[in-house]
Amino acid sequence: MKKAFQHIISLSMAFMVMLSTMSFTVDKHFCGSHLVDKAVFSKAKTCGMQMSADAETHCCTNEKVEVEGQDELKISFDSFDFDQQLFITTFTYSYLNLFESLPKQIIPFKDYSPPLLVSDIQLEDQVFLI
Repeated sequence: MKKAFQHIISLSMAFMVMLSTMSFTVDKHFCGSHLVDKAVFSKAKTCGMQMSADAETHCCTNEKVEVEGQDELKISFDSFDFDQQLFITTFTYSYLNLFESLPKQIIPFKDYSPPLLVSDIQLEDQVFLI
């Protein structure tokens, strides 16, 4: 249950980062006050009327809404000053060297099975631990 909850949280955080950094454009074409077409990521289709240079006689309008995503997720190591770089590298090096790896345990007879017990030898010889 705990593992599934961790997966759900990490997946939702990944989607949140993806959606917050994504930018897109919504393009709308109005003919008078009537919405003719709306398009996301592309240009909206027109109603077929030719747009003239004179804005007073023209009834069609185009509206473009741009939603910009954030671009502040990039953290460069070069943006830190020398003291901060020195602290980060020293902290990372000392933290990684805190952990020692365990020696590899070699089990020489791990592929061999023990012999089958025919009878209980301690009971036959009457030898017991006291």
